[in-house]
Amino acid sequence: MAEMVLDVQTLPESVFSKIHTKKVKVYEENGTITLTPFSEEKPRFDHLIGMFSDGKISIDDFLQEKQRDKELEA
Repeated sequence: MAEMVLDVQTLPESVFSKIHTKKVKVYEENGTITLTPFSEEKPRFDHLIGMFSDGKISIDDFLQEKQRDKELEA
């Protein structure tokens, strides 16, 4: 059986009540059916912005500092 995604509302209430996502992945392997919560949330990259920053310097200040470093090296 190929993997498929189902709306949890199509499942019996006893199963539906234990799943906290709107959809589940259904996969069958060797006679065992596996239901895995499935989230359609797209990957977000906004939490990565500034991940190396300690919050003490803005991007503009950083770029100015890099420009000064280049000028001093020349």
